[in-house]
Amino acid sequence: MLHTVDMDENNENIANNDFISRGCSSAPRIYDKNDNIYSHGCCKLDSCNWLSDIPDADAGEAFSNVEIRFKNSRIEFFQAPAELELETGDIVAVEGSPGHDIGIISLTGETARLQMKKKKADPDAEDLKKVYRRARVSDIEKWVSVVGKEEYAKFKTRELASGLKLEMKINDVEYQGDSTKATFYYTAEERVDFRELIKLLAEEFKVRIEMRQIGVRQEASRLGGMGSCGRELCCSTWMSRFKSVSTSSARLQQLSLNPQKLAGQCGKLKCCLNFENAMYEDALKEFPSSKIVLKTKKGNAIHHKNDVFKKVMWYSYSEERSDIMAIPVDEVKRIIQKNEEGVLPDKLEDYAFVKDKKVEFENGADQDALDRFD
Repeated sequence: MLHTVDMDENNENIANNDFISRGCSSAPRIYDKNDNIYSHGCCKLDSCNWLSDIPDADAGEAFSNVEIRFKNSRIEFFQAPAELELETGDIVAVEGSPGHDIGIISLTGETARLQMKKKKADPDAEDLKKVYRRARVSDIEKWVSVVGKEEYAKFKTRELASGLKLEMKINDVEYQGDSTKATFYYTAEERVDFRELIKLLAEEFKVRIEMRQIGVRQEASRLGGMGSCGRELCCSTWMSRFKSVSTSSARLQQLSLNPQKLAGQCGKLKCCLNFENAMYEDALKEFPSSKIVLKTKKGNAIHHKNDVFKKVMWYSYSEERSDIMAIPVDEVKRIIQKNEEGVLPDKLEDYAFVKDKKVEFENGADQDALDRFD
């Protein structure tokens, strides 16, 4: 019974934690060190310092740039002063545009250097922003105050946008740490004239307003959620670059062309369709063309589908399409070779090891057409 109470209290603390989107297990305390509030389990697109257990080699001057986490998946690189010995989880004040922002150190040292190399970021760039200092008590106090306003600002902005009849969806609001600027993330299918909305927002919140449009895939990555596989969305946990996904990937993998199953939470084709696509392309190189008609004395046979894992191809006679037969790829190649030599086998049944009835799957009236993804 005590365990149940503890679980309820823990869930309530998570629900009331405005800083969980910044990787904090709890809100920062103004007069404490806040050493243990940064938690990798709370982070989206988390960065893991896999060199943490390896001592630094004495190879000259230490790498001065660091990776800093802000709200949700926003991560940026900054140049830190040499006199600041920063560690993962430190709350720091960094250069903003304008003013300063508050973030949390997520990577330092050699791992930060490798991360910058992976992201193709120039560590010697002149426009690289700077880390000012460790956050002071006044910085944290103001930061806690402005983060508490974000949820109200999001719903208020949706109300104002609805009143102006703007075809846009406000997904997220992020205040800068010094409370001088707020960034509003939105999605829209068409171009939106939000000049009047910016005037109302500036009058309502008394801060500098920045509107930033994102795509539906970026929206899903910021909001997060669970996929049909039962795991957290890939775009929320590790994917940082989105590649285009086409319906040809689904056809290549012999998937049921059902839009409701192929679409992710963003309404677009699931990114995971690309994960195994290259493997299917390599495997299908061993398969003969599906356009080739197999000729036998009993009749011509046409192709229906492939089974990549079992390396079989399904055929049926053109006059008996309901009866389909599974024929190994090697046997199909042998039949094709015989046809090229002018030899007709007696019947396909001599080569098949499975015979089945073809089942027609039709889209229901409530299902969308697959071409909507294109």
